Amino acid sequence: MHFAYAMPGVHARAMVISLLDRHGGVAAARHSDQVTGIALMTGSAVSAQLGTATAALAFPVLGPVGVVAIRQWVACAVLLGSVRPRFRSFTAAQWRPVLALAVIFAIMNLTLYGAIARIGLGLAMTLEFLGPLSVALLASRRVLDLGCALVAGAAVVVLVRPQPSTDYVGIALALLAASCWAGYILINRVMGRRLPGVQGPAAAATLSALLYVPIGIWALAGHPVTGVALARAAAAGVLCSAVPMVADLLALRRVPARFFGVFMSINPVFAAVAGVVILGQALGLAEWLAIAAIVTANAVSVSTAGRDGLAQASATT
Repeated sequence: MHFAYAMPGVHARAMVISLLDRHGGVAAARHSDQVTGIALMTGSAVSAQLGTATAALAFPVLGPVGVVAIRQWVACAVLLGSVRPRFRSFTAAQWRPVLALAVIFAIMNLTLYGAIARIGLGLAMTLEFLGPLSVALLASRRVLDLGCALVAGAAVVVLVRPQPSTDYVGIALALLAASCWAGYILINRVMGRRLPGVQGPAAAATLSALLYVPIGIWALAGHPVTGVALARAAAAGVLCSAVPMVADLLALRRVPARFFGVFMSINPVFAAVAGVVILGQALGLAEWLAIAAIVTANAVSVSTAGRDGLAQASATT
């Protein structure tokens, strides 16, 4: 009799252990996705800003339009050669985000490089950051996330403070690039659900490169092309387009669009560092304090989002 009454207890303990194992496995998987997403976003930001600073070195020879054209062609060659998208198998629902992303690539890169040529790397990247910041503000449902986005935005303003003599055409170009970046985040999210792997970014890069064939030929015909300038523009194509396209798509499959938008505030930080190291643009104490504020806002958002994600996993399993 004692054995008979003990059996339900044994089964109950076994069920509890099984549930705990499953519970922990799901939570660990989600945590792993978040860590991978953060690593992908960081790599994307480093690559993009390093490539942008390198591209700026080619502006005096090729001009912003010429650099953008070469960047698009190189990104297309890299992605098309490695991914080989199956264009004929795309459905209408899949073509829509591809076409939208191709147009965004073409406009975003041209307006950003035009802004950099007029107002400099730091201010241009700072203003472009308003795009992902707006995504964070509009998508946020937590007061803490809203606070992090506002702190990061305020720090970005301090990082490169506009002066009365600022080139307003350059600012307008940077703001247009910002709106394109916001659209890039949202459309990439949709594309990640509709197309497997990196088929979508590769297809969009191909279409964008085709748009730049006549524009690039016209732009390069009026500039004395050199091997060094071509190499810099080609490096920008890999670092600014090919690497971030793939990394951002994979990251958006692992983290929410809101979190992606807040975390992308790290881009002005890397832009400032790239400006110092590559372009010789010195920063004052106020700028470095702003960088520290941006990094802190990101750290708070990352750490609390991670805990909330694990708590949500615990509540739903």
